[in-house]
Amino acid sequence: MGLPKTLLNEDDYLAFERAAMDRHQYVDGEIFAMAGASKEHYDISSNVVVSLATQLADGPCRVWDKDVKVRSGPLPKSPRRPAGLYSYPDIVVVCDEPKFLDEHQDVLLNPLALIEVLSESTEAFDRTLKLARYQKYNPTLKDYILISQDEPLIEHYHRENDGSWKYTIHEGLQAIVKIEAIQCQLKAAEVYRRVKFESETDE
Repeated sequence: MGLPKTLLNEDDYLAFERAAMDRHQYVDGEIFAMAGASKEHYDISSNVVVSLATQLADGPCRVWDKDVKVRSGPLPKSPRRPAGLYSYPDIVVVCDEPKFLDEHQDVLLNPLALIEVLSESTEAFDRTLKLARYQKYNPTLKDYILISQDEPLIEHYHRENDGSWKYTIHEGLQAIVKIEAIQCQLKAAEVYRRVKFESETDE
């Protein structure tokens, strides 16, 4: 891949990433090239962006797509021991004034909702380390949503007022996911518009 073999600190990663043609995630000093997505992935992401943008309209919140980096901790304790996560969520919702890492304004610090469309190559990461980092190091985050592209299934993690997280699973095309923090909802039938599942194509 032509990627650096040594561990990078955050400044080196950002310099590398801002000059790169492709996108890379950063995990505690290591960088990982992001794989391409399927047409189902693109359709689902587009459907969600359109739905949320329509509902948010001219209000205080806005929806951004996969080209926005989000930083999650921890902060490095030593330059020789890099730490931290820089990721590219598929969909980001930010409200009021966005807060950025620096003057480049390409690393967001205050997401309110993050949405990932699961794929075989990223699902384990989205469910484990990424979820844990988001929950622990992004205090503004209220909702983390995982959308399957293989079946009509949407998983919703919501931060309660006491800081605990509630997990809800929504199955089937009749499901509706309510995102109360931004006063929006995702209807599964709209999320999966144009998506054909294997059970349908095999009939």
